[in-house]
Amino acid sequence: MQLGQRLAQMQVMSPQMQQSLAFLQAPILDLRSMINKELQGNPVLEELSPDEAAPAENGDATAEARGEPPEIQPPEGTQVDPTAESNGEPVDAFSKELERLAEMSEEWRDHFSASQVAPIARPSEDDDERRQFMMESITSGISLQDLLMEQSKMSDLDLEEMTVAEEIIGNIDDNGFLQVTVEELAEATGCDREVVEETLTVIRSFEPAGVGARDLRECLLLQLERQGKIDSDEYKLVEHHMDALGRRRFPEIAKALGVENEEVQGIAKNISHLDPRPGSAFQSSPEQYVMPEVFVNWKDDQWEVTSNREEVPQLRISNSYKDLLTEARDSKDVREYIRAKIRDGNFLIKSIHQRQDTILNIAREIVARQEAFMEEGVSALKPMTMSEIAEKVEVHETTVSRAVSGKYIKTPQGLFEMRFFFTGAIATGSGKGVSNTSVKKMIADLVEDENKAKPLSDEQLVKMLSENDIKIARRTVAKYRGELGLLSSSMRRVY
Repeated sequence: MQLGQRLAQMQVMSPQMQQSLAFLQAPILDLRSMINKELQGNPVLEELSPDEAAPAENGDATAEARGEPPEIQPPEGTQVDPTAESNGEPVDAFSKELERLAEMSEEWRDHFSASQVAPIARPSEDDDERRQFMMESITSGISLQDLLMEQSKMSDLDLEEMTVAEEIIGNIDDNGFLQVTVEELAEATGCDREVVEETLTVIRSFEPAGVGARDLRECLLLQLERQGKIDSDEYKLVEHHMDALGRRRFPEIAKALGVENEEVQGIAKNISHLDPRPGSAFQSSPEQYVMPEVFVNWKDDQWEVTSNREEVPQLRISNSYKDLLTEARDSKDVREYIRAKIRDGNFLIKSIHQRQDTILNIAREIVARQEAFMEEGVSALKPMTMSEIAEKVEVHETTVSRAVSGKYIKTPQGLFEMRFFFTGAIATGSGKGVSNTSVKKMIADLVEDENKAKPLSDEQLVKMLSENDIKIARRTVAKYRGELGLLSSSMRRVY
């Protein structure tokens, strides 16, 4: 081993570049939180009020309403005396500092004027009411364990049985199934087996029906008992032929029960209405709210693509820093601090505008290539890659990937994630490509229209797709069928 020096080139992203990429990748709701954090840390930034952000009557927004930096002028009453000194520094240095800030502000003003940012329309009263209704409608649910504990407290269980009930409820998973045996419960609580079984019977009488079962078969039987169907064919089928039911062996079940195949299918349909996971309705899942970044509408005989600027805070450089500069004219450190904050604020405003413009340009190109989808739906979706969009928009492919990550676009066909439009291609006989999403839609339509008594096999689906000039392998059909949640032909058969 030895020490040595080596010269190498490395690409290191500056903090400003990292911030710009973070803004680009963040969804619109996260972007608002990030901007609010920057507002708290930068005293020269301020957010425009709704009245200031609204366009003027003539349709033109002011420079401040567009989020542009205000012009920088020396504070009123400032007199420059080249011969005077303050704290060992000529006073005209303060004037030069203001000139440098004015030049920097003018550079940013030229940039924002060239970007031609559209004015922001104020939300209507109906929009505000809908948003308020949505926020007030958010409720917090109760867990399955809490529900069972409430019911146990209202039951006739004594102190010993309540101890066992708490142990049982604590070992019921989110789907409502008991994960331990009666012997393990008796050992954990120090109670007799009979006490544990009696307490378990009480808990199984709670809502939801089927809770506390050890497996799916027992869960379905408990629900049928609750419905008073102990003597029914449904109960007999679940109790004695659960394995054959799972494999849809209807002729075998019909022979065992002494009924016709059609009757078995009706029994199986009734069983399918039972809940195989009674506790799933109480599972707490994080609320996910999405907001479209882009809107697509048909206007003036063409597709209009607009950005959702209403939800993005509009920022500007505050005039208050002029007063700060006046108060700090004798402190070089304070002036440098304010200058740095103005530079950071201008870069932040630029990053936000660049983010909006990048997403809008990508969305426009997506709509231009997917006009058929806007009119006809998923069946008309064309294959498209990020590299194609990146080349057209003149950005890197990774920029497109960041720009569409977690972003949604509102189209006449519904709300879609922007990544949805990037799909692979399936070759056709004519040499053209068709989106694999469109192929999945075709498979789903063929299965839906098939003869249920003679469902289409994967090989038959391949032949039917080939008749539509789509070349695809059988294993690919099986893969797409699985992704669509469609069973095999033998499992789909109706007798």
